[in-house]
Amino acid sequence: MPSEFNFFQHWYPVSPVEDIDPQKPTAVTVLGLRLVIWKPKSSDYRVFLDKCPHRLAPLSEGRVDEKTGNLMCSYHGWEFDDQGICTRIPQAENPLITKNQKNLCAATFPVRQENDLLWVWLDTNSPQLANDTPLPLSPQVDASKGFVWSSYVRDLEYDWQTLVENVADPSHVPFTHHGVQGDRQQGSPILLNIIKSTENLIEATSSGKFNTTITFEPPCRLEYTIRIGNEGKQLGLVTYCIPTYPGKSRIVAQFTRNFAANLNRFIPRWWSHIKIRNQVLDGDMILLHQQEHFLQQRQSVESWKTAYKLPTSADRLIIEFRNWFDKYSQGNLPWNKVGIEVPQSSILRINDNRQVLLDRYTQHTQNCDSCRKALKNSQRLQVFFVAYFAIILSIVATLPDALRIKLGLPLILTGFLSLAAFAWLKFWLIPRFLFQDYLHPEKY
Repeated sequence: MPSEFNFFQHWYPVSPVEDIDPQKPTAVTVLGLRLVIWKPKSSDYRVFLDKCPHRLAPLSEGRVDEKTGNLMCSYHGWEFDDQGICTRIPQAENPLITKNQKNLCAATFPVRQENDLLWVWLDTNSPQLANDTPLPLSPQVDASKGFVWSSYVRDLEYDWQTLVENVADPSHVPFTHHGVQGDRQQGSPILLNIIKSTENLIEATSSGKFNTTITFEPPCRLEYTIRIGNEGKQLGLVTYCIPTYPGKSRIVAQFTRNFAANLNRFIPRWWSHIKIRNQVLDGDMILLHQQEHFLQQRQSVESWKTAYKLPTSADRLIIEFRNWFDKYSQGNLPWNKVGIEVPQSSILRINDNRQVLLDRYTQHTQNCDSCRKALKNSQRLQVFFVAYFAIILSIVATLPDALRIKLGLPLILTGFLSLAAFAWLKFWLIPRFLFQDYLHPEKY
């Protein structure tokens, strides 16, 4: 009888550190647990359960007090220090707090900060095990070995198991991401070999144009190591597949390489997000949200083993993951342990509202410091360009005839250039932070 895989006694990355605002609490959900990230005045980030022990109000709606540096609940003003201990109850006498401090604590989770990510251990009752358990770090996120990397995060409208399946499937790239990251004319057999499969690690290799190793370290790290030629050049895709709610997940990705290091200095992080990363996830979202629905329908009467048709070598890692999920987790995530009941007969409805399904702002931009700032700056520039155009027209209209003949045309040209810049921002750039429909049939 195989042991049950404990999804809670593992480290999960909750966010790139650069995307966390240290000035205010931030809500994040992992495996049905709603958490709050906050930074005390004199210590590193902390992660608490997002519930005040008083009346269960969300601490993520609270604030970091300027004087004490503690986390204050906005409902009744209770305050908690970096260890979760309640230090102030405005409505109570001080002795009451002293006598009941242990019963009034906020629930705290072990936290680490490594490889530019903030990590959380989901079991509050095993801090020593957390301390003894290494983080699922990638050997490719290592500056000492010449690697550079950039990060990307997005919330997704499909389940964790669908996300793992998709990332573990390299054969979909030429077709799903045609014109973005692939070319459907280059689709070809992929010979995958499973070289290791245990409760804690699945590893596969493929040979061809590039030698590739794919590593799945449950429950979240799924990594590609791609070796280019014989010169030691290496590309990497390091993903962390995070379960959030039934039918929803989050991907934390790091894109690594050990060559062309200066590219990261010249290409803004937000530009790669709107030009490539968001488009890739949009293309997946349209397909996987519906695929998951259809699989759930079939699984009400049969196993994935017959619902799917998996005849090729390219499908081997999908089969291995599904077998692992069945063997060590009975094909289900432990939602019931956090009070979320998912009846076996329930089937999530397809969301046909593409504005919601591909809502880049909610799923990514609002949580990405680079994209959030780029959007705000673009909106400010919009106002500037319109104002400049109006001012130039006013100035030219009031110039004396002699100056109007001499300066009018150049000024009007700069005004129209500002109007063109406004139009580019409004109709091309800004929508890419908010919503872009993705139509697979139009990807020629």
